[in-house]
Order: sequence, then C-alpha cells, then structure tokens
Amino acid sequence: MLYIVPTPIGNREDLTFRSLRILNEVDLILAENNKISKRLLGFYNIKTHIKTYHTYNEHKIIPSILEKIKKGKKLALISNAGTPSISDPGFLLIRSCIEASISIECLPGPTALIPAIVISGFPINEFTFVGFLPKKKRKIQLNNLSKENRTIILYESPHRLLRTLNDLKDFFGLKRNIVICKEISKMFQETLRGNIEDMIQHYKNIKKILGEYVIIIDRKL
Repeated sequence: MLYIVPTPIGNREDLTFRSLRILNEVDLILAENNKISKRLLGFYNIKTHIKTYHTYNEHKIIPSILEKIKKGKKLALISNAGTPSISDPGFLLIRSCIEASISIECLPGPTALIPAIVISGFPINEFTFVGFLPKKKRKIQLNNLSKENRTIILYESPHRLLRTLNDLKDFFGLKRNIVICKEISKMFQETLRGNIEDMIQHYKNIKKILGEYVIIIDRKL
C-alpha cells in the first residue's frame, strides 16, 4: 500500500489525526526534503524512517520503491507542504503504482489552492488550476488563459511575482481583478484584493518580496 499524505502548508496543527496515525504506522516515509520533513515529524515525535524522494531522483528510485511495496511494506509519500503531486513530486510514483496494480490511498488534507479560491470571493463553481506557469511556452499558455471564462488559480514564487504580474498585464489588461494570497495559514498570512495595476504598484514598492503566493484571477466578464 502507498499512502499519499498531505502535510500542513504552514500551521503544523493542520495535520489530521489520521495522517498522524498513518505516518506512525508505515514502514517508510518518502519525503521531498528530509530536513524540512524531519522538523514536522519531530514536532509530533514520529520516529518512522525517511527516504528522500524528489524530482531529481524519482526515475531512479521508483523501481526499488515498488519492490518494497510488493514485498508487503507500507509506504507514505509526503511533500514539503500540501498534497503530493499538486505542483510537487508524486505523479510518476502514483502512475507507476497503478501500472503495477499496487493499492493507493490519498488522504484528504491541506492544499493552498482551495482556501485561496474560497477567500477570493470570485465564482468557484468552475475554475482552472494552473499551478506554476511553465518556463517554456509561457506566453502561449498565458494567451490561452486570457481566453478562459473561468476563475484561474496560479502559484508563484517571490522572485518571479512581479514578472508574472507584468505578464498578466500584457495578456489580461490592467483592470482585470485579482486576489493575491500570501503565506496561507502562516504567521505573515496576507490577502490583497484589487486589479492587476494595483498589485503591480503595490509590489514595486516592496524592497524584498518574500513568501509563497497564490494568484486568483477573476473570470472574464
């Protein structure tokens, strides 16, 4: 059995009782970053052995992981924060387990996109989740998104935030309303509302942009 276990995106108290039980019971935890995961596991006194599983080694170690599970071991996959495979490693392992007829269970839990779109106040009956914009063919994707009639959700890092806002200006115009959620559930959580022009001016005046961001773009009127 492979368990997909979401971990808190900020506040450690968001880890569920069931997640705690599974992480204590499995034979091995696959973690995106051992150092980060050990802080969380140490906070809850979880002693389960950890093995690194990330984008740079997943192709190499998937066969050995499958072999462990086939021999009767129970494994859990966690990412640094949130639900594995949503803008984090996990997809290849999950697909490989399906192909090998290995049982998979995904626990419900934290992910940044849901609280962000709920708090945005934009229509949520239909939405498009993009995650991080690609480095290649970025303009092609932005052009396609500019024709989208549903609410759009993007993830962005601090060092690319202004660049992305300026790209949005080029494809969506200055007056499209957006909401930017920073550091959801963390100490410096912040939600800003306005149009794209407002947000560009706001972040231009910040000397050093820090944190993790979710950008929600209102649907096309």
